[in-house]
Amino acid sequence: MRFDATPNSSVEDQPVIGIIGMGEMGKMYAKILSTAGWAKINVCDRPENFDQLTQDMKNVPGINVLRDGHRVSRTADWIMYAVEAQFMDKVVAEYGPSTKVGSIVGGQTSVKTPEREAFEKYLPEDVHIVSCHSLHGPTVSPEGQPLARFCRVIIRHRGPDWALQLVENILRPFRSHFVYLSYEEHDLVTANTQAVTHAAFLSMGTAWHCSQSYPWEQGLYVRGIEIVKVNIMLRIYSNQWHVYAGLAILNPAARDMIKQYSTSTTELFKLMLAGDLKRLRERMHKAREALFGPHRRVTPILLSEDVLDKFGMSRAEPKGVSTQATADGTLSDTNATEPSLSRPSSSNSHLSLLAMVDCWAELNIDPFAHLSLAATPLFRLWIGVAEYLFHSEERLDAAINAAVHNVSHRSDDLEFVVAARGWSQCVSFGSFELYKDRFQHTQSFFQPRFAEATALGSRMIKTILDDAPPTPSG
Repeated sequence: MRFDATPNSSVEDQPVIGIIGMGEMGKMYAKILSTAGWAKINVCDRPENFDQLTQDMKNVPGINVLRDGHRVSRTADWIMYAVEAQFMDKVVAEYGPSTKVGSIVGGQTSVKTPEREAFEKYLPEDVHIVSCHSLHGPTVSPEGQPLARFCRVIIRHRGPDWALQLVENILRPFRSHFVYLSYEEHDLVTANTQAVTHAAFLSMGTAWHCSQSYPWEQGLYVRGIEIVKVNIMLRIYSNQWHVYAGLAILNPAARDMIKQYSTSTTELFKLMLAGDLKRLRERMHKAREALFGPHRRVTPILLSEDVLDKFGMSRAEPKGVSTQATADGTLSDTNATEPSLSRPSSSNSHLSLLAMVDCWAELNIDPFAHLSLAATPLFRLWIGVAEYLFHSEERLDAAINAAVHNVSHRSDDLEFVVAARGWSQCVSFGSFELYKDRFQHTQSFFQPRFAEATALGSRMIKTILDDAPPTPSG
């Protein structure tokens, strides 16, 4: 093996790549690396999955399915553990001692604290640790997707220059932007870019579930910012619960941020109920100045509402108006003289966004710094809609006035506050079973809409990221 090997190198010069854990993320890694030209990829999953995994991978060039992690660990030059964070200790304890002398080990976990502890506890001292984290989900395809706008964190915990170079070469086919962090820095950044962002959308879903309605079908949440919130919420709930549980429960920084988000939501809602427009406006404009003032970028991340309107979910129509599916999956009028989206929707407090910006301000967090370090597609959209709302004093004041004076969304806001507090408590309890039950309970309510939302959400993300300006440096 050559340390400077690339997929174009001869098979003899290429490293043996090992992947322990062939769930969705492990399979994505294996297939992309195979397509790139890496010719020696040893993979494994749980023993009971061996036959099915062998069948699934039989036509994928370069992939060799082994029976267990011992065989992968003994043969691979670079080993990636693609297992859930809560199982890292158990899996590394079993297979880590078998790691080949001088090899490089990393993990594709969203929370690095358990990973680091497991590696330091169970890996031999003559093994290098250069870890990674892909800041996009397993459903992201390199075909037609702007992966170069996504970040791939590399953590050089212990190892020489050649080990870092080899890991970079192995991961280069993903065409992502490399960001170099420590284990501690990673968990702080991902607490904001992932865990608290997910908590906001989980709370939206729980709130709408408790209201027992799809609000976008009642003429609500059908324009611009609302469309982004609805599509991302559905996209999150269409995934598996464990994708998000470890991010929140196992990361101390995430627990603190989620708690503050719940606190911000509650305190802002109390100002709304008190009709205290003055204090609410002062608080939100102070946060606006801190996060989106003149010292910040002026080029918007997000597109116009007219573009976002293309990605609206279906909605209720007035009697006598028939609908038909359009090419992008939304419903359009066949009898109306004007498009349904031209009808104005009622003002919205955007409490979820007000609370997010307030949370950042209260914790003295610069989201743009995190955007440049480790932006996920969802975080880019989330900060984009926040920026869209707060950059315009007119839009922000409209939301603040609606929060105090317009009660049409008040019941939704109440449900959202209760949901945000509930998710914060759930995370603080540290129970994966409680998190699973809470997630799946709401997930079942939205199940009928996932196919449409996934298709629309993927096109929305691609459209926005294709047209987005470069990631800011601060």
